[in-house]
Amino acid sequence: MLPDTYEAVIGLEVHAQLLTRSKLFCGDSAAFGGEPNTHISPVTLAHPGTLPRINREAIDHAIRLGIALGCSIESYNYFARKNYFYPDLPKGYQVSQHTTPICKNGAVTIVVNNERLNIPLNRIHMEEDAGKSIHDVDDQYTCIDLNRAGVPLLEIVTEPALHSADEAFAFLTELRRLVRWIGVCDGNMEAGSLRCDANISIRLKGETALGTKVEVKNLNSIRNVKRAIEHELQRQVQLTTTGAAIIQETRSFDAERGTSFSMRTKEEADDYRYFPEPDLTPFVVTSAYVEAIKAAMDPLPAAAEARYTALGLTPYDAAQLCQDKAMAQYYDAVIAATPLCKAAANWLLGPVRSHLNETGTGITGFPLPAATLAALVAWVESGKTNFSTASSRIFPALLESPDKTPAELAILLNLVQESDTGAIEQWVDEVLTAMPDKVQEYKKGKKGLIGLFVGEVKKKSKGKADITIVNSLLHQKLNA
Repeated sequence: MLPDTYEAVIGLEVHAQLLTRSKLFCGDSAAFGGEPNTHISPVTLAHPGTLPRINREAIDHAIRLGIALGCSIESYNYFARKNYFYPDLPKGYQVSQHTTPICKNGAVTIVVNNERLNIPLNRIHMEEDAGKSIHDVDDQYTCIDLNRAGVPLLEIVTEPALHSADEAFAFLTELRRLVRWIGVCDGNMEAGSLRCDANISIRLKGETALGTKVEVKNLNSIRNVKRAIEHELQRQVQLTTTGAAIIQETRSFDAERGTSFSMRTKEEADDYRYFPEPDLTPFVVTSAYVEAIKAAMDPLPAAAEARYTALGLTPYDAAQLCQDKAMAQYYDAVIAATPLCKAAANWLLGPVRSHLNETGTGITGFPLPAATLAALVAWVESGKTNFSTASSRIFPALLESPDKTPAELAILLNLVQESDTGAIEQWVDEVLTAMPDKVQEYKKGKKGLIGLFVGEVKKKSKGKADITIVNSLLHQKLNA
């Protein structure tokens, strides 16, 4: 927590590795992994005489994200050379769209402490990724893997408009959900396909000028972004209160220790000596092209959430279903087979999600067809088996035999609920007759004993008695 006299000012730079089959400027594979230096060619290695060509799918992905975030799409675009040297950057410069971003403005909507905030974006631009330096393979040398060099990236740059680590956490969570939803990036921070750098500064409350910013890199999870920001804010407050100067620099975060260390002083834009890439022609994005991409896009998560709340779901349940597009699509398939929308949501967010968490799988690997789950929902809601029995007995049996129906398994397992009032009343009478002392205690005010009676009826009926009818009959007889 910052002292009340200070305000945090945070801007994020998020690199999203695009889900294209090939690299940004050549046909080399953009797939993650592979043996080191196998996804390369003379173009990736920047051999003399090689020429780049633009990956059209990367442009489409950039436009798709821009549309989703309400950006304006730049019609006239070109790439520039960003000059700096790293051992894992084969050209000695990076080809980037920094000076003419394809997407401008826009915003990401987040919710923090029940407050909706629109975090404004400065731009989204395309650029190529660098390779990877590996320091822990050889004791004496740094190893270079250029498989990642040239892979297409989108850099999403916010305005310095975030004011807490919690806001940054919510921003990245929402952005990751969105890029996965529209299919432009898998959002896997651990694999490096979504990476975040945080520009952090503090200032006295009421001031408008920005403080000296520090960039923190090497953040490999959303949780570590939050931790790094919290640590850096504390570090800057401590420096300021002791009279020390905050240096504009780039720092790396050590996740194990929860601390950061200096890497280098921060470059300014002029240091990169941008100039237009002479080997790539400019490209034009027409309004008709943008509209065609927009027309082909599925509804965004916010639209899906609104549709689900209109069906009677709580905003929380709707948001949970829309955390993952595949889950939302599965839910849509379930409610296409049954009108029981709320009950279907309860099953997906309850037993189904528990099963997915336990097995470490996603909904795409879930063995039950949507129509089968819909049939199970309808079976329970019709009163033929209670939810507890269905979720603990029929559901696991269906997972083992997804070709069977809930009705078949309920009959096979002798789990069809008894709803005949006469039969249930006989079980209730037998229980009350066998426990006269407990009946008297209940009538004297020990109302908690109702659970005991219900449990005994369940035992006598071997779990088949309709609990709603059981409760109703018990209350009638005990309160008569």
